[in-house]
Amino acid sequence: MGFDYFTALIDSPVYVVTASAGGRRAGCLVGFASQCSLEPERFVVWLSTANHTYLVARQAAVLGVHLLPQDHDLAERFGARCGAETDKFDGVDWTEGPGGTPLLTDAVASFTGEILDRFDGGDHIGFLLAPLSVRAHDGTPLSLHQTLDIDAGHPA
Repeated sequence: MGFDYFTALIDSPVYVVTASAGGRRAGCLVGFASQCSLEPERFVVWLSTANHTYLVARQAAVLGVHLLPQDHDLAERFGARCGAETDKFDGVDWTEGPGGTPLLTDAVASFTGEILDRFDGGDHIGFLLAPLSVRAHDGTPLSLHQTLDIDAGHPA
């Protein structure tokens, strides 16, 4: 049995991570993220180095982290499209948060986090976040297993 057997059993939430820097905004579907400290409060999100959002996030000071509602279309928009080729925010309700970070209005919950550090994890870079603000609504977050049919929209 390989590591894939272990990871196939995990069904954690998926997130949309958003960023803004240099007049550009970006967002992507993320399956690797977790709270990593209680005191001080810290959260880490992992962005693929092949992803357009990573290019914007590495210049940003703040990221937005969103739990998605049971809306596969929203997950597909941020997971299957390439932000270098299309504006993923076109037609989506959002507001501007700290540092110009786009915040999705229809998220089940979201927070903004100041980027404290970045570290290499292989083909993903970890962004260590200190929460700045939190918004919560009603709903059940979308899970990883509900999005396995989405093909990543990385740049070609």
